[in-house]
Amino acid sequence: MSKIGVMVCGHGSRDTEAIAEFQAVAAGIQARLPQYPVASGFLEFARPIIRDGLDKLHGAGARHILAVPGMLFAAGHVKNDIPSVLNTYAAQHPGLRIDYGRDLAVERRLLQVAAQRIEQAEAASTRRMPRDETLLVVAGRGTSDPDANSNISKVARMLWEGMGFGWTEVCYSGVTFPLVGPGLEHAVKLGYPRIIVFPYFLFTGVLVKRIYRIADQVAERHPGIELLKAPYLNDHQFVLDAFADRVQEILEGENKMNCALCKYRARVLGFETEVGLAQQSHHHHVEGIGTDADHAHGKANGHCHHGNGHGHHHHDGHGHHHHRHGDHHHGHSHAHDHHHPPHPHAGHRHGPGKLNPDNLE
Repeated sequence: MSKIGVMVCGHGSRDTEAIAEFQAVAAGIQARLPQYPVASGFLEFARPIIRDGLDKLHGAGARHILAVPGMLFAAGHVKNDIPSVLNTYAAQHPGLRIDYGRDLAVERRLLQVAAQRIEQAEAASTRRMPRDETLLVVAGRGTSDPDANSNISKVARMLWEGMGFGWTEVCYSGVTFPLVGPGLEHAVKLGYPRIIVFPYFLFTGVLVKRIYRIADQVAERHPGIELLKAPYLNDHQFVLDAFADRVQEILEGENKMNCALCKYRARVLGFETEVGLAQQSHHHHVEGIGTDADHAHGKANGHCHHGNGHGHHHHDGHGHHHHRHGDHHHGHSHAHDHHHPPHPHAGHRHGPGKLNPDNLE
């Protein structure tokens, strides 16, 4: 039997705290899978890059790598960019098999973690407030993939119904609408005396810190409303358990990804022109480019141009190809263009086409 290794593929961030939290999760996955060597790497903005992690496993003798996306939902990074890097690496290393797992998706255990984080916010307040007098705002990352965005609405509904909040609203940190600022201003108008803002994110970073900052702005503008900020998911034991299960699913042949609403395979309302776009990664120019701390110290890590992707088939357990994406606003300035397909409603008055996502104007 070929030696098996596990590769955890992260998004990457300029925020050093986010990188440290991701690495803690990778270490937690290793603790749950002691029978396999585990490596990790990032798609962009941090090192090691994904190829570095693959090199580590391959160099240690692994000939069958189980790769999982270290992300909540399947948008462009999960459907396109990571598979492109994995496909290219496998094509360049004959005899190496890479099987690709699915995203965490809407998961029972993660909902339990979410409830605990919201309860932490409630417990931090000195005021006792019934749930039915509280409005919950769930803030997602925001992508140009409506399937991924809709998962935030499902998470919000399950928390609303399961925890008994008076009302729940959804907003996003970028790309789609409503952004956090307009979303919170709308929530204020509903008249609830308490609002809890919960970022449904795995790790901290530029976007989570922006969400909290905007929440503070809204609280200052509306002092009569108690606005609480709930922690994000982070390295809760249930999160680590869910990641370990995604690895095991690959070996058991139960690695199922939702393709019925994938905008690269089906004519999803508003995104019909993106069916069949060529699979390729758009992040070579930001692979390993470095965190904010690197830039603050004047480091220039350079750009890595590995993994250009040529549509090679990847062993993902569900036998299909995913294609080009356009899924994010990173929350920091790039001196480049990702060449993503535009969101079909990029000019929405509550979206990033009209608003600066860092403030309410």
